[in-house]
Amino acid sequence: MSTLEAVRARVGNISARLISRWRRSLQLRVVALTLVLTATVVAVIGYILITQISTQLLRTKTSAAVEQTTGGSQYIQNELDTVGADAQSSANETVRAAVQYLQGQGTSAGQFWMMAASRDADGQLRRPIRSEPTLYIETIPVGLTEKVRDGNVAQQLATISLRGTTQQVLIVGSPVPGDRGFEVYYVYPLANEVAVMDFVVNTVVSAALAFLILIPGIGLLVSRLVVLPIRQASRTAQRLAEGDLQQRMDVRGEDDLARLGTSFNEMAASLSSQIIRLEALSQVQQRFSSDVSHELRTPLTTVRMAADLLYDYREEFPEAAARSAELMSAELDRFEALLKDLLEISRYDAGGLELDAAATDVAELIRDCVEGYRSLAAEHGCELIVHIDGELGQAQISPRRIERVLRNLLANALEHGANAPVEIHAATDGHVLAIGVRDYGVGIDAVAAARLFDRFWRADPSRVRKLGGTGLGMAISVEDVRLHLGWLHVWGAPGRGAFFRMTVPVRVGDVVTHSALPLVPEGEYGGSVGGVPELMPAPPRLELESPSSRSSEQQVIDP
Repeated sequence: MSTLEAVRARVGNISARLISRWRRSLQLRVVALTLVLTATVVAVIGYILITQISTQLLRTKTSAAVEQTTGGSQYIQNELDTVGADAQSSANETVRAAVQYLQGQGTSAGQFWMMAASRDADGQLRRPIRSEPTLYIETIPVGLTEKVRDGNVAQQLATISLRGTTQQVLIVGSPVPGDRGFEVYYVYPLANEVAVMDFVVNTVVSAALAFLILIPGIGLLVSRLVVLPIRQASRTAQRLAEGDLQQRMDVRGEDDLARLGTSFNEMAASLSSQIIRLEALSQVQQRFSSDVSHELRTPLTTVRMAADLLYDYREEFPEAAARSAELMSAELDRFEALLKDLLEISRYDAGGLELDAAATDVAELIRDCVEGYRSLAAEHGCELIVHIDGELGQAQISPRRIERVLRNLLANALEHGANAPVEIHAATDGHVLAIGVRDYGVGIDAVAAARLFDRFWRADPSRVRKLGGTGLGMAISVEDVRLHLGWLHVWGAPGRGAFFRMTVPVRVGDVVTHSALPLVPEGEYGGSVGGVPELMPAPPRLELESPSSRSSEQQVIDP
């Protein structure tokens, strides 16, 4: 890696850490925003203050300087009129005396130097009469002299060399009334005004720095007083979520934050008692379900033996008794399946199951499962169609559980498929394995999508199950997929059928972040999605190219 790339990588890492810190720290955002707002306010106020003071100082200086310059030019004219000199030499002497007199007069405009000069035949200023030897005609700005030549009283700020130093000055020029051709220029050093402005600027900057330190410091203190209880509440809530139900906030004082802490502790106590009560109830229910399921096996075995005996001799019974024997045998079959499912659910509820994963040929598993349902599909007038995208290869899954999920989905599709074809889709990208079952039957609405995976729930209680389901197939499928750390999704719409999609990792322990099959079938749109959001958060959205990708996708299973 080159030096430039290393620098870029380091800058990128620093930027990422700063952005993460900015997003996670409320206190940092409060202090930063306080600092920015304070800097903005101080800058605006400081700029206005400095501008107003400098403008007022310059306006006052200029007004006094113009007044003095006008008075000085009038005085020189009066002296020339009094002497009445006609010769240029006499006029020069009169002007020189007037300049010396005016230079010695005090004025509200402050210190000044002055110079008087006349113009030659070419219109150039010549023969200057000045009170300061280092004040030359060439130092007077040309633009100013042109305005004075036109008969105007003009002023201009300039930086000139005077007495061996470079100074900022205000130059005011005025023509001497009459026809003598003299012009007078006053030069006012701005050293005092510059010193005043330097003092003002230093004062404003010092005050600004003090504000920029104090106000964010105050913001830091105030935000800390507010953020610390929030952080404590966050840590307490996290520990409560982790199972430490005895965690409480420390409450001090009687202010709003103290009342918040008290309310939080009361809420935590109430939630803890509810959780403990629900856990106890859940354990009782689990034990009851498990005990009842086990206790029923012995009498069920006896009843089964008697029912089988009656079923074997049904042909010797009267018609009504024979029919009763057949019904009893069929219902016992369903009862045994229900008992088996209840035992399976109780084992899941106990949380003691482990995934018995093994390298499995997925395509062969799907084919075997489909072949087992072909005769049943023919009885329902349905055609089973298998679509496998590419080579599925092997996956580390529990073949027994995945086959059970697929059988449940196929049975559900045949039950509600309305004699339409049932499609089985499978695909993998090397990271996840997706298997879906699509039917074109009655479909599902929003209510069915929300409760489809509830235990014993049926969309239409009056509907007769032709396949002898127990009402626990979908709930067991949920648990089987959950054990694989996978997802189970469903899409459906009334009259357009339904599509169930199972997504599991190819390797045990991998995290599922996407699916190899789209949830909404190609060509479909809208519809409803369902699941059990109280179990897990929703998975990342699967982006589809078709308009149906706008449908919301809700996770059913997620570790």
